[in-house]
Amino acid sequence: MVVDKSKNKQVLVTFSLEQLEEIEDYWHEKRYSNRNEAIRALIQEGLKHTKKEDNK
Repeated sequence: MVVDKSKNKQVLVTFSLEQLEEIEDYWHEKRYSNRNEAIRALIQEGLKHTKKEDNK
């Protein structure tokens, strides 16, 4: 997959082993193609949740 660097920024993130295990469980449960997709989905869900909480 070619990444458009004008629209995307790569970042290094460190997770605890427990967090990584939960991410990998989510990845396989939701059948994402790779771990990165699962992490992006989890972040997107968290951002949506935060916006809902802010609008209350």
